[in-house]
Amino acid sequence: MAIQWFPGHMNKARKDVSERLKDIDVVIEMLDARLPASSANPMLARMAKGKPRLMLLNKQDLADPAVTEQWLAWYRAKKQTEALGMDAGERAPAQRLIAACRALAPNRGGLEKPLRVLICGIPNVGKSTLINSMSSRKIAKTGNMPGVTKNEQRIILADDFELYDTPGMLWPKIEVEEGGYNLAASGAVGRNAMDEEEVALELLKYLLVHYRAELAARYKLDEEELDGAQDWQALERIGKRRGAVLSGGRINMQKAAEIVLTDFRDGQTGRITLERPEEWAKWEKRAKEIAAQRAAEREAREQEKASRKGSR
Repeated sequence: MAIQWFPGHMNKARKDVSERLKDIDVVIEMLDARLPASSANPMLARMAKGKPRLMLLNKQDLADPAVTEQWLAWYRAKKQTEALGMDAGERAPAQRLIAACRALAPNRGGLEKPLRVLICGIPNVGKSTLINSMSSRKIAKTGNMPGVTKNEQRIILADDFELYDTPGMLWPKIEVEEGGYNLAASGAVGRNAMDEEEVALELLKYLLVHYRAELAARYKLDEEELDGAQDWQALERIGKRRGAVLSGGRINMQKAAEIVLTDFRDGQTGRITLERPEEWAKWEKRAKEIAAQRAAEREAREQEKASRKGSR
């Protein structure tokens, strides 16, 4: 599923971030702990190349704790990179963030050389909620819809620590198909950019493999009933259990899909992570192979077109 959702304010944010990065010492990228690699912005990685980075896995209270540890280790193995897990409602997180950023840029600090930090993340990842929790007053707009924050904000967390907040930002083309589905399942993209039933089916496909017991418990289904079930069969059973039934006994698959997605986003299905580091490596490799194949096919078509023109 190709997701194309890059509103005008996101394009402006990309330009603003690119300009702001010239004066930034550390980049914090907030990730969704349930989909760390899918929610990491490759466009930001290119723009911030060479800058120390703090990868903040937010919503870890909704994610599988064992898998979160795998991702923290995976990011910490990278150069100039630290990684922290964080709960969306954690109290007083500022000191942990400030300490991690100071460790990444030890030569910055003091009133003459204030530490300048940029915080970025995809829409709906909880960045505004975090910033409000770090301040004594509400300074960032929050909401459960992507794209709430529209403009850059500057927050002083300490006398020599300046934090620049940016709007939630996606990238124009999501190459890894599984990553696109995971972003859609998390609510990072607007509803008009996805087919909710298709996204729910992909989500169920993963849950049936990795979290069948949690799925059965949430919807009061027999776990053995889900053994060998296809994604659409699971969605039908959930719809029937939750009363998403049309006249004639037909299951309202759209309504059932909305139930599945809402329960996942709210953490009602359990502590779930939709990707492991080794899975992401395979998905990314396959996406690159597909992209290379398509590029080769385009080049072959262009050459054939040029050849036909030359023979006239």
